[in-house]
Amino acid sequence: MRSKWFALAIVLCIICSIPNVLRAEEALTLDQCISLALENNNLFKAAGQELRASRARVNQARAFPQPEFSYDSDLQPKFFNFKQSGESYIGITQLIEFPGRRYLRGKIAGKESDMVGCEVSLVRREIIYNVKSSFYQLLLTLETQKYTEENLEMARDFFNKAKEKYESGEVAKFEMLRAKVEAAKADNQLNVAVNQVKLAKAQLNFFLARDKLQPIAIRGSLKAAPIELQLQALQAKALASRPEIKKERLAIKKENLAKKQAFLSYLPDVSLGVARHRIDYEPTTWDITLSFEVPLFFWQKINGEIAEANANLAAANERLKYLELSVSLEVENAYYNAVSLQNQIKLFEKEVLDEAEQVYQMSMISYREGKIGSIELIESRRSLAELKQAYAETLFNYQLARAELEKSLGTSMGKISHRDHREHRGGGTPNLLLQ
Repeated sequence: MRSKWFALAIVLCIICSIPNVLRAEEALTLDQCISLALENNNLFKAAGQELRASRARVNQARAFPQPEFSYDSDLQPKFFNFKQSGESYIGITQLIEFPGRRYLRGKIAGKESDMVGCEVSLVRREIIYNVKSSFYQLLLTLETQKYTEENLEMARDFFNKAKEKYESGEVAKFEMLRAKVEAAKADNQLNVAVNQVKLAKAQLNFFLARDKLQPIAIRGSLKAAPIELQLQALQAKALASRPEIKKERLAIKKENLAKKQAFLSYLPDVSLGVARHRIDYEPTTWDITLSFEVPLFFWQKINGEIAEANANLAAANERLKYLELSVSLEVENAYYNAVSLQNQIKLFEKEVLDEAEQVYQMSMISYREGKIGSIELIESRRSLAELKQAYAETLFNYQLARAELEKSLGTSMGKISHRDHREHRGGGTPNLLLQ
């Protein structure tokens, strides 16, 4: 008896130690998907390593010049006979840069590193947008699947009713066949919707750096809580937050520093050397060497460096002006696109959907009572299914427009403070009720 209980205990322990592979995978939220993508995405990891490399170059630029050790052996009686040389020098030389040159070199490298950081922000922004787009695409396909299932249920209900009417002699056979064809079409639409869900899951897995066939479940909604923002506040935030604009502003600062560095090239560095001098049968002495460049041909190299810095500075200023105009226009387009979609959503929710549902229910009652034929009922059902699908696609397009708006801002809309909003309140510009 004890052996049976012992064996049962062992089996229970083994079962408890095995992971519960049958447990449904935890549904991921949008924020969790974004975190996974930023943690695992190979391009983002590569960008991070490039940023670390740029930070290392800052330390290299700030490094002091290395001292030089020198040894000179003269008057050797034989080749490589150092021991019997008649004269020798042993010393060290240190390059002393003109004050400010090493500082400017480090600042320039720092600005270049910050520009690489802007590139990392661009990669991050693109990853977040792709994840959001794929996440909402999956939500749309799941919503479409739900609608096609409802449509199939209605088509089968229609077929059953048509079959009953045919068997009772109320309608001709072609009415029943037409209902059967509609049910077959609805079944095919469901199969298409199921495949679209699989493709959407594979796409989201790709952006999460996971195997495309790995099971994934998400939780979220195509709807969102309303946020009231204004166009001027959004444009101002974009001009302050966009990585491309930050990068060009850093480029301007870098070229100004490069210009100062070029002017410092007029002033020479100094090399200071100290050496111990030995001559046979003479007292040991010390030598001091001081040397520096004489900038006789400064118009060639130095003037060229200044001209290059001036040209780069002018180019950066022009790029910045173009980017500011381009970003403002991009934000405006995304803003009004979201406004238009928001108005469409309101129209669907307040009027169209309820009316279409009522029309279908009335058509079903009329069909049962023999007041209308199958064609009218089929058209009513199709209209309801198409409207539901159009509503889901409008919600998806709105979420995509919201994601594009945040992408154009370079930051989340939730990070725009009430102060930003108040400072840019003005007359004549419509507010956006972001849902």
